[in-house]
Amino acid sequence: MSTITNYESEVVGQAQVRRATVEFINIVNDLWYDKSIELVLFRNPLVDKRASEVLNLIDYAREFVAKPISINDALEIAKAIQSIDLPASKLDIGKLAYEYHLQDDDNADKLAFVQNQLKDATQAENIQPKDVVLYGFGRIGRLLARELMSKMGKGSQLRLRAVVTRGEINEAVLEKRASLLSIDSVHGDFLGTVQVDVDNNALIINGTTVYMISAGKPEDIDYTKYGINDALIIDNTGAFKDKEALSRHLVPKGASKVLLTAPGKGIPNIVHGVNHAENNPDNIDIFSAASCTTNAITPVLKVLEDNFGIKKGHLETIHAYTNDQNLVDNMHKKYRRGRAAALNMVITETGAGKAVAKALPALEGKLTSSAIRVPVPNGSLAILNLQLNSSTTVEAVNAIMKQYALEGDLVEQIQYSLNNELVSSDIVGTTAPSIFDSKATIADGNTIVIYVWYDNEYGYSHQVMRLAKHIAKVRRYTYY
Repeated sequence: MSTITNYESEVVGQAQVRRATVEFINIVNDLWYDKSIELVLFRNPLVDKRASEVLNLIDYAREFVAKPISINDALEIAKAIQSIDLPASKLDIGKLAYEYHLQDDDNADKLAFVQNQLKDATQAENIQPKDVVLYGFGRIGRLLARELMSKMGKGSQLRLRAVVTRGEINEAVLEKRASLLSIDSVHGDFLGTVQVDVDNNALIINGTTVYMISAGKPEDIDYTKYGINDALIIDNTGAFKDKEALSRHLVPKGASKVLLTAPGKGIPNIVHGVNHAENNPDNIDIFSAASCTTNAITPVLKVLEDNFGIKKGHLETIHAYTNDQNLVDNMHKKYRRGRAAALNMVITETGAGKAVAKALPALEGKLTSSAIRVPVPNGSLAILNLQLNSSTTVEAVNAIMKQYALEGDLVEQIQYSLNNELVSSDIVGTTAPSIFDSKATIADGNTIVIYVWYDNEYGYSHQVMRLAKHIAKVRRYTYY
């Protein structure tokens, strides 16, 4: 009889948890769409999430910080935030809940606590929205379009105004572009609406017009004809990779800044969180967001360099196949990349080892690197075999990495995984560019082996977005 009674209590308790979760979700979405206040949970997005997804994030938060964080904590803190007059901002409700539980008094008033923690928010500077043009509409371009439109809120930050592609634009082309944006084999359906406006050569995304512009050369476009001014051009074509070529984007009327989604020559290569603050957009017009691999390994390498010092090392990337490989065996300018991508592991080169030094000069000449492309469409792994300047242990390395994932300048870049069974499909859709696999760390004196997972499409796209906000100077008040 006692077992039945306990079970019935569990059913009632679970219903209460679900009800609180739904109420929490409603507040999260109201704050975002009404006030441009975005709540995240240890950097994990909460907008438009299902109840089960939120509860899984709560479980992760509780284990991550070893504090009894519950959905009720999150709900009460969200209510407190809702009652305060705050500017457009991005607030980590997980960090707030963690800091609340660090207090001696677990019954302290949550409203007073939140008001005190966010007291600096009233000093945040007003920001002016920035027009954005995507030059190219491939894998990264479409993910950027999805994120720009789903995170647009009230349009107070980045506003996607147009997409530039080559070739004729007609109804059939628009329909295909709309379909590719709406449905994705890796990342699933776009959680929004996409319609075709043939008369204006545009896509209507979430009710907002995004012009589709055809151009053979950047110089041929006049963006002001589309009501676009002072725009940030995000080049994701890979066709222009040096300062001279990328400068062509600044010729047209209506363009003012350029961001390349690949490594660039003669321009700052930025890993947001590591060296973005060293490059002032008031003085620089052209930026590179480096590569997905560089964004994955550089934050972790910075932590290790700052705390132990790196003598030398080797980086091996196990990388998802990409569009520059052949689907079946065929001619290719590089022998191995000509072999069927979905059937083979393919040894290839990577410049990530050298590229890291552009963001972390202290590592110049210290890293070698190579890559293996493997038969998965997305989700990659970097293995760092390093010799440090001092001896350490698995526990010490993990503890320091956990600290940086919890607080400091790299909280958006490093996600600390506690998963015993982490595999590549698990990390697809992660916004952090570096997922530190704490269960895989190896240490032997001053030699360590670190495993860093990364969604080479989605995680990298979010790094591009972070850098774009820095360039456009539309970074909101954040509490991490």
